[in-house]
Amino acid sequence: MLYKKTLRELLDLIDKREITPKDVYSSVLNRIKQKENKINAYVCVFDEFEENKVKGMLSSLPVAVKDNMHIKGKKTTCSSKILKNYTAIFDATVVEKLKHAGASFIGKTNLDEFAMGSSTETSYFGTTHNPWDLTKIPGGSSGGSAAAVAGGEAVCAIGSDTGGSIRQPASLCGVVGLKPTYGRVSRYGLVAFASSLDQIGPITKNVEDAAILLNIIGGKDSRDSTSSNIEMDDFTKYLNSDISGLKIGVYDKVLPDCSADVQQSMENSIKIFKNLGCEVKSVDLPNAKYAVSDYYIIAPAEASSNLERYDGIKYGFRIDNYENLKDMYIKTRSRGFGEEVKRRIMLGTYVLSSGYYDAYYLKAQKLRGLIKQDFDNVFAGVDVLIAPTTPTEAFGIGEKADNPLQMYLSDIFTIPANLSAVPAISIPNGISKNSLPLGLQIMANTFREDNIFKCASAFEKEFNILDKLPLD
Repeated sequence: MLYKKTLRELLDLIDKREITPKDVYSSVLNRIKQKENKINAYVCVFDEFEENKVKGMLSSLPVAVKDNMHIKGKKTTCSSKILKNYTAIFDATVVEKLKHAGASFIGKTNLDEFAMGSSTETSYFGTTHNPWDLTKIPGGSSGGSAAAVAGGEAVCAIGSDTGGSIRQPASLCGVVGLKPTYGRVSRYGLVAFASSLDQIGPITKNVEDAAILLNIIGGKDSRDSTSSNIEMDDFTKYLNSDISGLKIGVYDKVLPDCSADVQQSMENSIKIFKNLGCEVKSVDLPNAKYAVSDYYIIAPAEASSNLERYDGIKYGFRIDNYENLKDMYIKTRSRGFGEEVKRRIMLGTYVLSSGYYDAYYLKAQKLRGLIKQDFDNVFAGVDVLIAPTTPTEAFGIGEKADNPLQMYLSDIFTIPANLSAVPAISIPNGISKNSLPLGLQIMANTFREDNIFKCASAFEKEFNILDKLPLD
């Protein structure tokens, strides 16, 4: 059962010639078919193994890609009716980099429509289910990627994170999810939701696999104006570091907003870090309490601009019967977009409109600057900052579907990292009384993923639920 193994374990077995990449592909594909219509992690699955002729380090091992990133010749739907038949005509930069490293691809994973959601319930192709409990949500918007990795339907996966969309589903599915520093990974070929917040990152079974993938997908890209010139590092060299003396800040003012299980897991996590010789102290982010409100002005504003291109003229879904051009626009967008996407487009258009721009959008950008300043102040005194990834365990499918505000609060601990452009990882740190995974979020200053990997790797050696993943 090769689908149970980590990326590193499979690479070692291939290097020893004990298995072939096709063996791995077949194992994962059989697992997907075995779980078909149960987890619903994929929008489309590539049934035929295509060996990569590039003899890179990934050795044709299959990677799953969130279906808002382009793979040339494959559909890119963003889990939306309006793009349900769109075929990509070029590769995203991350896909190019994975191909150059020798990867193959197993399929495109399900997501909340246009990455707008926290539960993968807004997908046109149906809800993804949490492999730990099929009645629960897997998180979102990268719920398909996280569920695929947790359920053995992918060796590893690529997701995107705008307000927590890698870390939140990773936490709820008991796997590792990394949002790199904004600009560390090129966004070229990623269908934009909120351009100043979106970032691509890996979802894996363990911390080492996340470091391997970041080494591959990171780096400057001239096609992305927001791509950073910061020199790439080999992040695997930080995996076995002694973290005694590391200064860890705890954002503990959030704990009263968490479930009892999450609070207990945080207390246990703090004890582990203290036992590892870390200096742990409480810190404050005075403006972080406004982060969710700030995000839901900035992100919809950018989304309303980015989604303007879907008009039924150039590509994608177009309504058949219409009276004139305006009627075609209205009917195409009304029937092509789902309810959550339309809600955010309307909100974004409103805050950008004449008379409201200064009152809402401009004020939100100023608040974003204050939140970033809070993080700068904290990281002047600590190496990393820890907090829960989510306030609760995974909730039931349909439980919050009719309450958008409650759904938005699922990302209350992850959004600040996006607004501040800092890197953050979610790693498992507990199991709830209902036998569902919980996650610890570790944040560091911009482009200090080295500190994240030092900290996450050391913690993982003390607390690991890899053997508890629902892979049987």
